[in-house]
Order: sequence, then C-alpha cells, then structure tokens
Amino acid sequence: MQKNRTPAALVISGLKPRNPLVIACRSRRAGVHAPRGHAPRQQAKRELHRELNRLHPPNC
Repeated sequence: MQKNRTPAALVISGLKPRNPLVIACRSRRAGVHAPRGHAPRQQAKRELHRELNRLHPPNC
C-alpha cells in the first residue's frame, strides 16, 4: 500500500543580514578633500612679515 505523499517543502535560508554601515561606506567616494584655506592664510602671513621687515628691519 502506497500513500500519496506531498513532496517535502524545500526551505532556503535567506542571506545573512548585512551590516548597514558597510553599504554606506562602500558608496562613499575617496579622494582629495576640499581646500580649507591654509595656503592663502600662510601666504598672507608671509606677506605681512615681509612688509613689516621692510618697514622696520630687525636690529642685529
């Protein structure tokens, strides 16, 4: 005697949960940061020192 059997349900486990921070990290682009204004400030400082030395030379 043979019983009608339904095929066993195939259970597929889903993908393991992913870290949401990794997705955000991978979507960012690496590269040069925006200039922060260091060079113009340093140039202005050098020009100021040159002007001060021209007007009032240091006494040695």
